[in-house]
Amino acid sequence: MSKKQVKVALVVPAYNEATMVGKVVRGLKKTFSKSSFQYEIVVVDDGSSDDTAIAAERAGAKVIRHVINAGSGGATATGLSYAQSHGFDVAATLDADGQHDPADVLRGIKKINSSDVDLLIGSRVISSHQMSLLKKVGNKGLSLITFALFSINVTDSQSGLRIFSSRALRELRWKTSGYEFCSEMLWRARQLKLSIEEYPIKAIYTDYSVSKGQSNWNGFNIVKVLLRQRLVELFSE
Repeated sequence: MSKKQVKVALVVPAYNEATMVGKVVRGLKKTFSKSSFQYEIVVVDDGSSDDTAIAAERAGAKVIRHVINAGSGGATATGLSYAQSHGFDVAATLDADGQHDPADVLRGIKKINSSDVDLLIGSRVISSHQMSLLKKVGNKGLSLITFALFSINVTDSQSGLRIFSSRALRELRWKTSGYEFCSEMLWRARQLKLSIEEYPIKAIYTDYSVSKGQSNWNGFNIVKVLLRQRLVELFSE
């Protein structure tokens, strides 16, 4: 009997990324067409006002469109829900700005497929020579907040490159819709007793990706939302 081919969903949440999303999709296709995985690239157009959806479709992606902007957490949830409902075995999320190397995505999928890990985080901090000092400080601060609020110790709590096992696809849900979902996801995974690990990745920083990234000032909003959510659930227990 032949071994079952693993189905992989590559989920790319995108908001006004018409200039870059096609390149991201083509890069994924070039890398994964050489692999043994059965894959589909799913771009979630999160209410873009530009031609993000058109560019993604032309490059060969399945596109799911949000009528209004739901936020990074909402777009990610939509893509993973599609993966779960369509019977994918593994899913990966990555940014639409070209920050992630498709080879790192493939490496993470191979790693989770050969282990008992449920949620694998691509860490830019383990090998962080490409990251600016300002981003290192902001990322470290949010990772420390994640540890303080939820007792989860990771080096890169805000990484957009994440790999999900079939169990994580079935069970993992979160309530926030903005960037704070990155930390909340780890909290929910811990509540479900899912295993969480990291692996080192490189980050491809360009003027474009830096301009699209969230500022360190947004970290204050993330902390405020996470703290409120934590207190609400703490006092409702």
